[in-house]
Amino acid sequence: MKAIITALALAVATGGVFAQAASAAAGAKAPTAQQSKMGDCAKDNKGKKGQEYKDGMKACLSAQAEAKKTQKTKMADCAKSNKGKKGQEYKDSMKACLSA
Repeated sequence: MKAIITALALAVATGGVFAQAASAAAGAKAPTAQQSKMGDCAKDNKGKKGQEYKDGMKACLSAQAEAKKTQKTKMADCAKSNKGKKGQEYKDSMKACLSA
């Protein structure tokens, strides 16, 4: 009886090790876009400490976010800046704003 319990315990223990190894192999995939940004900004802020590091990371990450404005965001920004204009003047201003 002890041999069966020992064998069963050993099987469960080794099964857990193999399951961990399999999940680690599956988890070793390419980093996401956000992880890549964080890594790049961390390299740029290497050597900074405390609040200086936090401020550097915040500035770096927000600069990258601004660089990738969506078409919807561009349209909203241009519409705000061209408020009050009508007709062809509005169309020309929007065209200039969106192409910039």
